[in-house]
Amino acid sequence: MPNRKAPTARQRRLGTELRKIREHAGLTPAQAAQLLGSDRTAIANIESGRSGVSGERVRTWAGHYGCADTAYIEALAAMAEERSQGWWDEYHGVLSSGALDLAELEAHSTALRAVQIMHMPGLLQTEEYARAVFEEAVPTLSPASLRRQLSYRLKRRDVLDRPNPPQCTFLIHEAALRLEFGGAKVARAQLERLLEQSERENVTVRVIPFAAGGFPNAGSSTLYASGPVPQLDTVQTDTAHGPAFLDAETRLDNYRAILDRTEQRSLDPDRSRDFIHERAQQV
Repeated sequence: MPNRKAPTARQRRLGTELRKIREHAGLTPAQAAQLLGSDRTAIANIESGRSGVSGERVRTWAGHYGCADTAYIEALAAMAEERSQGWWDEYHGVLSSGALDLAELEAHSTALRAVQIMHMPGLLQTEEYARAVFEEAVPTLSPASLRRQLSYRLKRRDVLDRPNPPQCTFLIHEAALRLEFGGAKVARAQLERLLEQSERENVTVRVIPFAAGGFPNAGSSTLYASGPVPQLDTVQTDTAHGPAFLDAETRLDNYRAILDRTEQRSLDPDRSRDFIHERAQQV
C-alpha cells in the first residue's frame, strides 16, 4: 500500500500494537522481515502507521509472532479493515489533527470515563455554553472559526445516540458547576441539560464537591476511552496545545487507579443529581 501523508492517531496505534507484538516475540525488524518474507522498510512503515495493512495480514503476522490472544488480534484486524471515513473528516484542514483524533477515539470507544475540573464535559455541553467557552479563546476566534468549532463540538455529542453507545461516566468537579460561562441564564440551562443527560441509561454523572478535598491529578481533565479489548484502551489529556494521547501499559494502569480514587471521592449519582439541581436553583 502507498504511504499515507499523515496517519491518524488510530492508524499509528495499530502500528504501535503490531510493533509491541513483534518485540514481545523477541524479534528485530530485520528478523521479522525475513520471517514474513518482507523487508525492513515495509515493516517500519506499517509499524509507524505510514502504510496500511490488511486484516488478514495482521492475523498472519500475529501467528508468526506467536501471539495467542484471539480477541486482541481480531480487534487489531478490525482496525486494519476500516476503510470508511468518519464525519470528522469534513473538518480536515480546518481543525487540528488532535481534535479529529479525539472524535475518532470517541467514535470507536466502548466506554468513556472522564474527569472535568473547570468545564462541563464536551459531550454534554449546550450550544450556548460551548459558544461561551470558545469566546474565551486566545487569540480570539474569527466568526467562521467559531462556527466551525461549535459545529464540531455539537456533532461529537451524536456518539451518545449511536447504536450501542459507549457507557459514559463523567466525574465533574464543583468548580465546573459554579463557573458561569455565558452568564447566569446560559449556566442554568447547562446545569439543566446536565440533569437531563444524567437520566440516560448510558450516562452517569457524579459530582466531586469542594468538601471532598484533594484527589489525584487534580490539575487537569482526563478522558479514559475503553477499546474492544483492554490492550486498546487510550487516555486523552488536555494540554495548552491540544489533546495528548497515551497508551503505554503503565500509563493506562496509573490512570485507571487515578480515576478509581477520584470516583471514590465523588458523590453517588443520586446525590450528584440533587447537588446539580440545587446549584441550578442558585444561579
